[in-house]
Amino acid sequence: MPRGRYSLHDPHDHTPLAHEHFHCAPGPSGWRYVSQLTTPAGEHTGSVDLTLDDLGRPLRLELHARSWQVRGAALDGVTWVRTDPTGTHATEGNVPAHAFTGTSPAFLIATTRLLRLTPSSSATRVRLVAFTEPVLAPRTVDQSWALLKREAHTTDNGPLTVDEYQVTALDTGEQHTVHIAGDVVLSAPGIELEDLETPPSTFA
Repeated sequence: MPRGRYSLHDPHDHTPLAHEHFHCAPGPSGWRYVSQLTTPAGEHTGSVDLTLDDLGRPLRLELHARSWQVRGAALDGVTWVRTDPTGTHATEGNVPAHAFTGTSPAFLIATTRLLRLTPSSSATRVRLVAFTEPVLAPRTVDQSWALLKREAHTTDNGPLTVDEYQVTALDTGEQHTVHIAGDVVLSAPGIELEDLETPPSTFA
């Protein structure tokens, strides 16, 4: 069960945004990721709880950000309920999309589990619902993912397979690179792996 800490920062000006303390693991239903977010000063700001099925679809999502809350799942596309900080107003949404995304590294792992790309695969288009902080506002985004290469690196714990993905935002054409080993993001725009207590899990 990988356990560690990511640092999140603004990908444009590198302003520190948060630390994400996480643990994740494959399980009987698929894969689960749980994390707590704190400011650089240590103040708790939110949490992520995401469970995928064996096909990479979101069985259950629960997000908290400064008293805003979202609960969602794959149902007739993706469906969610967003609740305001007072708890008195809840709005339901549904979009014919494949999955969810957001600032957490969990969503990058989830997208790769959903697409199951290989280095010989062509770029694959995916529609996602992104929840943007600080109020978890939903926004539908279209992306293209391609697995550029897969390399094995020697480590003290044995070989580590690292996948390099190219992600393209289809509305702007902006591209960025994501490096993933198993169920851990090694590097991505706005994300840096600061600490990892145990090696990444490997998927069958």
